[in-house]
Amino acid sequence: MNIRDRQILQIALPSIISNITVPLLGMIDVAIVGHMGSAVYIGAVAVGSMIFNLVYWLFGFLRMGSSGLTSQALGRRDLTEVTRMLALSLAVSMGIALSLIVLQIPMKWLMFSFIGPTDDVIPYATTYFQIVVWGAPASLGLFSLSGWFIGMQNTRIPMLISIGQNIVNILASLTLVYGFGMKIEGVALGTVMAQYAGFIVALTLLKRYYGRLFQYFRSDNLFQNIRSFFNVNRDIFLRTLCLVAVNLYFTSAGARSGAVILSVNTVMMQLYLFFSYFMDGFAYAGEALGGRFYGASNMTAFRGLLRHLFLWATAITLLYTLAYVFAGHWIIGILTDEPLVLEASKEYLWWIWLIPAAGALAFICDGVFIGITATRGMLMSSFVSALIFFAVYHLSLSSHLFQLPNHGLWLAMIVYLLMRGVVQSLWFHRKMTLV
Repeated sequence: MNIRDRQILQIALPSIISNITVPLLGMIDVAIVGHMGSAVYIGAVAVGSMIFNLVYWLFGFLRMGSSGLTSQALGRRDLTEVTRMLALSLAVSMGIALSLIVLQIPMKWLMFSFIGPTDDVIPYATTYFQIVVWGAPASLGLFSLSGWFIGMQNTRIPMLISIGQNIVNILASLTLVYGFGMKIEGVALGTVMAQYAGFIVALTLLKRYYGRLFQYFRSDNLFQNIRSFFNVNRDIFLRTLCLVAVNLYFTSAGARSGAVILSVNTVMMQLYLFFSYFMDGFAYAGEALGGRFYGASNMTAFRGLLRHLFLWATAITLLYTLAYVFAGHWIIGILTDEPLVLEASKEYLWWIWLIPAAGALAFICDGVFIGITATRGMLMSSFVSALIFFAVYHLSLSSHLFQLPNHGLWLAMIVYLLMRGVVQSLWFHRKMTLV
């Protein structure tokens, strides 16, 4: 294994571990409320988690923008810019978090109107929401810190924070629910305590390992940094809206085909998430190393990195494709034991075989684009691909291409994933010819 592969794996492997631990926060909450004796508790946590997952997803630019700009500044050995990006990103994240707290009532009303929870779930979901919203400063602050750490070529700290958060969440929630007799309040407080524990640990590790960099901080020309920061993050935010629109429509279109098809699609998308956990790790390597080499104007190292990233992506794609072809139905059987869902999934399982090949290029391109802050290319590829998704789905319906509409939905999703990578590749080739 050469030095480039070692550099990639040093960043990718901790990121993969972090990705795997992230869903555990929500799963732990569901597992605890699942033993409280009423389905309304599960519904309340599901609604509350959905709200914050959606809101925080929209502000994911705090991590991605910080990562790309920081890695480029590091490549230029501009430590003043490195520290400015940290201060600026944290300031923006705190401003957004405080706005969410101040506007929590209209936000809750808007989200409840959109999700439509039943009357028996609303009081408990409201309790969960009103507690967890106070964790916004810690959650968004961690976005900024995690992005900055990745930009500094350090994914071990975000990994340790993710693991630590899960441990705190388990201990706090179990203690509050079973030790102090709290119910939904205990689960919500446990989540908030885990968020702030992670934020405090991140700040502590920041001071310990990077405290010496604070001497380089300068507040002059900060306005120029703000403009650059928001130009990059505006594109990422709009790109995220495109992704949200596609994912929400995919869910709602599946729901219109009935509960069984909705369940099949939900379970099958978990296999896409399993693939994304690994590919995201290599995308983070593209962010950190790509941004650093690009910032240092070392195009030889940059192109060498691209070759190695695509080789790793090819290997992972082949591995997952084989796993889904030969063990896909068995994996779905682990995720659900509902006979109707298992039987219906046989009709659609072959679409999952195509997901790794369709999505791999987009993951690697996303990471590299974030690293070189080519956010306009990310936005354009997501916008064009979203339009193609809706066009393919509605054409499949109007032309009666498939007997079952859900096949058209999966065709649209596969084409959408593929086109994101294709459009980004074309845009990237044009950009590199101009460098």
